[in-house]
Amino acid sequence: MGILTFIGKRLLLTIPVIIGVTFLTFAISFLFVPNVTVAWLGLRSTVAARAALAAEFHLNDPIYVQYFYYMSNLIHGNWGTIPGGGQPILYNIEIFFPATVELAIASIVITIVIGIPLGVIAARYHNTKVDHSIRFFYLAGYSSPPFLLALLGLLVFGYIFKFFPTQGELTVGLIAPKHITGMYVVDSLLTGNWIDLRDSVWHLILPATALSLTYFGVVAKMTRASMLEVLQKDFIRAAYAKGLRGSTVIFKHALRNALIPTITILGLLLGSLLGGTVVIESIFQWPGIGLFATQAVENYDFPAIVGTTLIFALAVVSGNLIADVLYAVMDPRIKV
Repeated sequence: MGILTFIGKRLLLTIPVIIGVTFLTFAISFLFVPNVTVAWLGLRSTVAARAALAAEFHLNDPIYVQYFYYMSNLIHGNWGTIPGGGQPILYNIEIFFPATVELAIASIVITIVIGIPLGVIAARYHNTKVDHSIRFFYLAGYSSPPFLLALLGLLVFGYIFKFFPTQGELTVGLIAPKHITGMYVVDSLLTGNWIDLRDSVWHLILPATALSLTYFGVVAKMTRASMLEVLQKDFIRAAYAKGLRGSTVIFKHALRNALIPTITILGLLLGSLLGGTVVIESIFQWPGIGLFATQAVENYDFPAIVGTTLIFALAVVSGNLIADVLYAVMDPRIKV
């Protein structure tokens, strides 16, 4: 099976998953809520507005008809509006989502930079004090609640030492870079705005690190386990027998093979990171989809809650797809 065929099959398999995800959000929206029109429009809505919503979403029709129109509205960008404000949900998601993507990507980079080297070192010095220390470090990382790590980082580096900013993407008073992707670091880099680039990176470091500390232990543990398995293979013994240096054997031969399951895990973590930003964004007031979801819950904004739920679910599906594709790219046996 060729790699393109493999990727094509994985893409086809995501279709029923996406249908299932949208059906769940539909069920939450219209089946499990006693009064849908009140939930979507708010308690202060008029009878005429509720009747108009019922007609728009065909709430008096059979369930399968409602689901058809629900999917049609989603495809055409009608995800509902914020009660009271009247702003479309999809518009708000487009505004807030790039900041979340930027935070998740930065966290993945930090997770890779910390997790993979620690896993390699732990495997290289297996069952020594170095190995035990690293294992204790990453076990403490992913065993700790994300809000605890975020609050400790905020307290120590934001308030005690005042080394990093404590909230937002930019310092108050700076003008946001020209909107291209919605991610301040990327937009600043593309437009050559070095002041915003330096400031946005400085604001990104603390929340991204706090988020990555919850996940880097998974990468370190997987890398360590894979390295220990690969180091027992015959081709590693043969490399040592040829007189190759230990660093060459570790990084050129063993690590390349050990990274296959680790990269697969990274694809899965991407979806989890997007969902895990809710707590981090709330603590650091990071203007992303997680903060938007938190505010929606506080304001009883039901359409926004359903919209962000769908976005997080699609992010997990996309992360699984990325993991499958990366596995196919990294492992030549997929082509056989």
